[in-house]
Amino acid sequence: MKIVGVICEYNPFHLGHEKQFDRIRKEFGEDTAIVCLMSGNFVQRGYPAIFHKSLRAAAAIECGADLVLELPPVFALCSAEGFAAGGVNILSKFCDYLCFGAETGTAESLMAAAEALLRPEFSDTLGAELSTGVSFAAARQRALEAMDIDASLLENPNDILGLEYCKAILARNCAMRPLVINRKGNYHAAEPEPENPSATSLRKLLQNGKAWRDYVPAEAAAIFESAPIYTLAAGERSVLARLRTMTNADFEALPFGSEGLWRKFMRSSRNCATLEEILTATKSKRYARSRLDRMVMCAFLGLTLDEMQNKPPYVRVLGFNETGTSVLKIARQTGDFPHIGEKTGQAYEALEQRLEDLYGLFRVGTPAAPNSKLRVYIKKATE
Repeated sequence: MKIVGVICEYNPFHLGHEKQFDRIRKEFGEDTAIVCLMSGNFVQRGYPAIFHKSLRAAAAIECGADLVLELPPVFALCSAEGFAAGGVNILSKFCDYLCFGAETGTAESLMAAAEALLRPEFSDTLGAELSTGVSFAAARQRALEAMDIDASLLENPNDILGLEYCKAILARNCAMRPLVINRKGNYHAAEPEPENPSATSLRKLLQNGKAWRDYVPAEAAAIFESAPIYTLAAGERSVLARLRTMTNADFEALPFGSEGLWRKFMRSSRNCATLEEILTATKSKRYARSRLDRMVMCAFLGLTLDEMQNKPPYVRVLGFNETGTSVLKIARQTGDFPHIGEKTGQAYEALEQRLEDLYGLFRVGTPAAPNSKLRVYIKKATE
């Protein structure tokens, strides 16, 4: 039995994700086990997930996944590099392949570019480009071009993330190999494409109360039907309240605030009336908007740089079927795999509970009451 890992958000699960499962089993056989390492209630772009993690995990299991684990929040709220490195570190312990989509990259081209990014001379070239005052993204692209590597792989979001996956695989010298699927359609499309809908477009439909079910597998639609949705806008006043009461030391302790960015963010938070005004006032060409979005969310959640750099002591199980139980046994036999679902770190458990409680403040309509019970979705074997 092959075990294929997928690092994901499923925000929400849609037809494109189901196609990925089909492609994996077409490649390796129907008995292939699919393990999804999914972001919890907060996603990489610094926003609350549209549906609770328990529902998104259930949708994945019903649509073909065998095991869904939670990508720890200290990785889920990282840059692409940290997101990929955290996910690869977990899945490489027991998965044979990592499957992901890319707009133009192939396994060969992405691995070649990743190898270049890990060369010692790349750091020197990157530093020289950054000294000119350009953004990190522009500097990295120029540095690759200077090394005669295809820099177009840094132009599209899935290519960029795929490059980070490959870089993490090479850096860890692990046996897990990339399985790259061509990602069709526009990742950021505001309107859904019938065959290749973007998660962005589906969130827009959900938030505006428009028809979305045609773009989601029937099994997932049945789970999402009438489920409460969560948006940043619904919790904006709660976020602003937190920012207004933070001390100088609180801002200084934030992740992503290096080079004095935390001071600019602090001043904006104390002088602006809305989140958009704060972000606009803090934004500069050197820093991507997504970095600022993540910093805002970390501030609200009380996540410090030190907490983000600590290794999570365990990985949560969110859902599984009968095949998933076999994969869990294999994973636990690896020895160095993090504890799964076991309470092995009181401080980290408290951090998780804090994030679960605060997530309820983003619920559209009446805020949800704090939830202290982890819901694990178990799919029973059918006759």
